[in-house]
Amino acid sequence: MLPLVPFVTVSYEAKRVFLFFSVLEFAVGILANAFIFSVNFRDVVRRQPLSSCDLVLLSLSLTRLFLHGLLFLSAVQLTHFQRMEDPLNLNYQTVIMLWMITHQAGLWLATCLSLLYCSKIVRFSHALLLCLASWIPRKVSRLLLSAVFFTSVCTAFCCWEFFTRPDFTVTTMLHTNNNTALHLQRAKLNFFHSFLFCSLGSIPPFLCFLVSSGVLIVSLWQHLRTMRAQTRNFRDPSLEAHIKALKSLVSFLCIYVVALGTALLSVPLLMLWHNKLGVMVCIGIMAACPSGHAAILISGNAKLKRAVHTILLWAQSSLKIRADHKADPRTPGLC
Repeated sequence: MLPLVPFVTVSYEAKRVFLFFSVLEFAVGILANAFIFSVNFRDVVRRQPLSSCDLVLLSLSLTRLFLHGLLFLSAVQLTHFQRMEDPLNLNYQTVIMLWMITHQAGLWLATCLSLLYCSKIVRFSHALLLCLASWIPRKVSRLLLSAVFFTSVCTAFCCWEFFTRPDFTVTTMLHTNNNTALHLQRAKLNFFHSFLFCSLGSIPPFLCFLVSSGVLIVSLWQHLRTMRAQTRNFRDPSLEAHIKALKSLVSFLCIYVVALGTALLSVPLLMLWHNKLGVMVCIGIMAACPSGHAAILISGNAKLKRAVHTILLWAQSSLKIRADHKADPRTPGLC
């Protein structure tokens, strides 16, 4: 295996480019998720009933807002305060652990969303599955509370694992056959152990997400086979619902795998290879993933698309009125 070049320091221009893209990704992510949150929270303020899907999207967008804030703090911490030759400072370790916990909470909420898609779209024939499909939309609040509970349990274990370990560095000497000494910093090993421990909490929701996505794929295949047998060529609403749900789930699956893969890759890049440029690239990819998923959720939700269309019409009419007012000053103003 080829050794990686240890980019302990990067140029000032590279830091400026990285911070520019970090601010851009932070702004796009905050705007997209704040839009999802505000559209659904407006209905809560107006005491209008929220659908089960909108309730999950409200919680998911709130989680993503915290996630983007933590990623931006991680970018600032990496470029201005963390030196690669030094042990990881406690602030940077805390930001990374909080990112893992928030990312896991988002995975639980995405799992709730996939279960809702399955209960509303898939046509079950077994009695137990029918009862479960009818139970899920009526008990969304309990599903969300369960997601909060499991995330809290994982948070408690991660905090206990992280903060009860000594934060000082102890050098251990390991002698090999060729009498070379390997210096292992215990603080870095402890942090890597805590990071992997928090990552294990993502396994149960990820498996549930895979199962629900698989059920949707099987249901889509059965529906397409039925359509071919009946030679139906017109547009089928059930088929469109399957495709929209699968686009959302597959996009989230790809985004989650990329984000988790880059997060796991950033740990050895940071602690073993001291490659600061590689860590910057990983953080940039992790920040782009939730922003892209928010855009996909907006494009696949009829309520959010109507809100976007309303905002665009309002902006277009405002610009037209301003242009008319500049062309003819006798035209009354906007106020």
